[in-house]
Amino acid sequence: MKKTTQKAAAAAPKAPAKKAAPAKKKTAVPATPPDTYIAAKIDIDFGNQLFLRGEGPGLSWDLGRVMDCTSHDLWTITLKGATSPVTFKVLVNDLTWNTGNDYVVEPGQSLTITPTF
Repeated sequence: MKKTTQKAAAAAPKAPAKKAAPAKKKTAVPATPPDTYIAAKIDIDFGNQLFLRGEGPGLSWDLGRVMDCTSHDLWTITLKGATSPVTFKVLVNDLTWNTGNDYVVEPGQSLTITPTF
């Protein structure tokens, strides 16, 4: 009887080898560009506001974005999502453009300007 048992055991089909699960691909999380900071150091007198116009996230040459007055002579704005250089000018009350060339700041950088009008 031993022969039959051994033959039956030898003839039993083997279970297929388990394949390793394929490695999961890591999906790249899109990197959020760092914020770009612009500050203008100028006193434009009480009751006036400083605006920013240009090319960049949320900017237009046709309509200005108001800057935040953080002290009597400092105006700031934070731009989120810039992936290319931001080109801009500042305006008093969104009417009077600063003189000189356009300003340019690289994405994710900070720039402090002293505009003249």
